[in-house]
Amino acid sequence: MEDKLNFLQQRREIILKGGGDKRIAAQHEKGKLTARERLEQMLDPGSFVEVGTFSQSGLEDASTLDIPYPGEGVVTGYGTMDGRKVYVFAQDFTVAGGSLGEMHAAKICRVMDLAAKNGAPFIGLNDSGGARIQEGVLSLDGYGNIFYRNTVFSGVIPQISVIMGPCAGGAVYSPALTDFIFMVDKSSYMFITGTQVIKAVTGEDVSPEKLGGAKTHNETSGVAHFLAADEQECINMIKKLIGFLPSNNLDDPPVAAPAEPTLPAEDLLTLVPPDPNRPYDVVDVITRIVDGSDFFQVHEHYAKNAVVGFARINGQPVGIIANQPKALAGCLDINSSDKISRFVRFCDCFNLPMITFVDVPGYLPGVNQEYGGIIRHGAKILYAYSEASVPQISIILRKAYGGAYIAMNGRCLGADYAYAWPTAEIAVMGPEGATNVIFRKEIDKAENPEEERKKRVEEYRHRFANPYITAAKGWIDDVIDPRHTRELLIKGLEALKGKYEDRPRKKHGNFPV
Repeated sequence: MEDKLNFLQQRREIILKGGGDKRIAAQHEKGKLTARERLEQMLDPGSFVEVGTFSQSGLEDASTLDIPYPGEGVVTGYGTMDGRKVYVFAQDFTVAGGSLGEMHAAKICRVMDLAAKNGAPFIGLNDSGGARIQEGVLSLDGYGNIFYRNTVFSGVIPQISVIMGPCAGGAVYSPALTDFIFMVDKSSYMFITGTQVIKAVTGEDVSPEKLGGAKTHNETSGVAHFLAADEQECINMIKKLIGFLPSNNLDDPPVAAPAEPTLPAEDLLTLVPPDPNRPYDVVDVITRIVDGSDFFQVHEHYAKNAVVGFARINGQPVGIIANQPKALAGCLDINSSDKISRFVRFCDCFNLPMITFVDVPGYLPGVNQEYGGIIRHGAKILYAYSEASVPQISIILRKAYGGAYIAMNGRCLGADYAYAWPTAEIAVMGPEGATNVIFRKEIDKAENPEEERKKRVEEYRHRFANPYITAAKGWIDDVIDPRHTRELLIKGLEALKGKYEDRPRKKHGNFPV
């Protein structure tokens, strides 16, 4: 037995060392941790249990210590984060550049299956040179098996992808199929084709950072959802995200101890300017309502005319959706429509109540928007909100015009409760536009058309651009003092805890992608 235990220990040490001291040192020189170091920092101390430790392709003689790819270039298993179980993989760049082969993929698929069976979040740390070319079609089949599971388990367990190095070619589609993607500035990259291929085919000369770096995918493409300055910040952000999420689609989100906002509610009386054309930061409103004034934004750097993210109300995790008046006046456009609809669908998948703060003048006009399919993209918001069955509360802060009013979860679209601040203007269009249509003849005939137009605008605004006509029709439930917003949200969420909706039976709808 002693000889066998010694052999076991030797074999295990080879696996634990990955690519060896020289390659580990090279990883550290790049400012990157190894796969095992990342898992050690991300998971609770001593909680990691490895699965598939001795997986190995093409093993014919088990009596030797010749292991070409220790661990097959990926570490897989499970552990806990703040006491909650998660399943994980971490690609090991020190072993064959973390390249994916048959057994590498099999190890990942194994823990994905375990995560789904046990109803636990799945987190993948990606750091790979791509497919193991020498394994040919076996590598491609491995990718396909992972993609299939990403799709089947979507909406069943939260799936999180963390890009901590290169992720290229077909490998990018697994993260793209997951719920959230984290990237680390200056050290993580995602692209379908590399810079050399692009230069050869199109003549474009672009750097890897510009083509597929963390800022590119957080600010321009919208592929990634979170941008971290370094790996430690990235790990901290992952832990914070997990803290808002249930373990699976049958669980409720984890409730924390209630905490009053640290910023004063009195500020809500002055944060939203009475002039509908003046911008303000809607995040300033949100942080004066949510627990601890703590709002965790998703897609913070992309489509900034909309804001989405997680917070707590009286300890209850919620999804927050809002228009952002300081960017494009809060208009809905192609990118913000995608951003909002995807987030709404995630919240609905995982039983997170949604609170929508509305200040929207309409859809962004322009030829590029029409040619780019704003009709199709805008329809995604309508579909996502209408499909959602979780508790939903809408607060109209200021402008709510036309189809965009409906899209931002009006009562007709699915909001369980809808409230308006006294500053709300709810109409088919703004007073200026409405006046130009309704009183066009009177304005044209006036001795001073401009003065007549101004008079008619003020008259329209005074009579119609307020929340009371909408309230009279029962389309909003109350006009409220802004300082009472948090109190009403707490009561509303409590009242909606038993919400149940019976929808028509179907395989699935046809989402307007």
